[in-house]
Amino acid sequence: MIERTLAKKAKSLFSKFPIIAILGPRQSGKTTLARNLFPKLAYVSLENPDTRQFALEDPKGFLKQYEKGAIIDEVQKAPELFSYLQTLVDEKNKNGLFVLTGSQNFLLEEKISQTLAGRIALLKLLPLSLEELKNSSKKRFSLSHILYHGLYPRLFDKKIAPVDWYPNYIQTYLEKDVRLIKNVTDLHIFQKFLKSCAGRVGQVINLSSLGNDCGISYNTAKSWLSVLESSYLIFLLQPYYKNFNKRLIKMPKLYFYDTGLVCSLLGIEKEGQLETHYLKGALFESMVISEMMKNRLNQGFQPHFYFWKDNAGHEIDVISEYGDKVHPIEIKSGMTFHDDFTKNMTYWNKINNKELDSEFTVIYGGGENQKRKNLSLVSWQDIYQSLK
Repeated sequence: MIERTLAKKAKSLFSKFPIIAILGPRQSGKTTLARNLFPKLAYVSLENPDTRQFALEDPKGFLKQYEKGAIIDEVQKAPELFSYLQTLVDEKNKNGLFVLTGSQNFLLEEKISQTLAGRIALLKLLPLSLEELKNSSKKRFSLSHILYHGLYPRLFDKKIAPVDWYPNYIQTYLEKDVRLIKNVTDLHIFQKFLKSCAGRVGQVINLSSLGNDCGISYNTAKSWLSVLESSYLIFLLQPYYKNFNKRLIKMPKLYFYDTGLVCSLLGIEKEGQLETHYLKGALFESMVISEMMKNRLNQGFQPHFYFWKDNAGHEIDVISEYGDKVHPIEIKSGMTFHDDFTKNMTYWNKINNKELDSEFTVIYGGGENQKRKNLSLVSWQDIYQSLK
């Protein structure tokens, strides 16, 4: 098993709460992590139709079997259990009872928070981080390899080719998750929508354009985007517009948590095709920001990342904000540093308020790290060193 960074936080929280929930996309390793961390707990999967029927028809009787605690997998298939779990853990009045896992977050997180508030700790497990892969493998992978293969554990564990794995992953997602959504009546159109989103990775969202491309309304496009977000396939990077009087872009940017999935949706079938692909820069940007998100989530923290862009075209790829600390980060796929990398940073430093941090970071596709005046140049291979 590839050691997961989230394991430390999960064990710590399990000793402090009666329930923890590990949420994330399909095949991110939630079940494997839970079963390896807590081998003495009983394991039950609601993916099994008979088990699910029992849980739905007699939740009290179902939970009575697991009074000493259990790992309940695919818990979103029986959200009715949450109220009964609340009663059970209140009666037991002890920590470390249940581990819930779920891959389909359509209102799941909200339901858990409402019903089990104060009794549950929520964690999110995304596909492998570069740090986890680096720690588990003696092999060094090229940038194109990472972008093309993505970072789902099974591809590395079972050595499955992306061209064989991702189409089946997408089909499973459509058939098992999306089919259950009431406002998705045509899976073919939804798949077209998913591919259209892949073609817009790294771009500011234009819902009207997205809807027109797929023959759906603005509101449907907005709703379906929420479906992808709650499935942990995409995330929306919100704009940063504090302390500025200039006219700024106020719609979010669209990114995917995994670039291998994007490559599959774009029809990229060979790693070499990435070298000249028009979206390589956007894919690199998506990967880097996803790694930044994983770094925070794996520590049990919420990410506070934004982008900044004005109507004149000046743009900062990422604004990291924690407390009163604001740090701008540029992301460039080029392997060689150019002064052009910092032109927007220079503009940023001219217009921002004095209390904002003037230090900035450039994460790029090269292999060397450099420290210059007010600038840290960081290789994509060492992202995590720059985040610690």
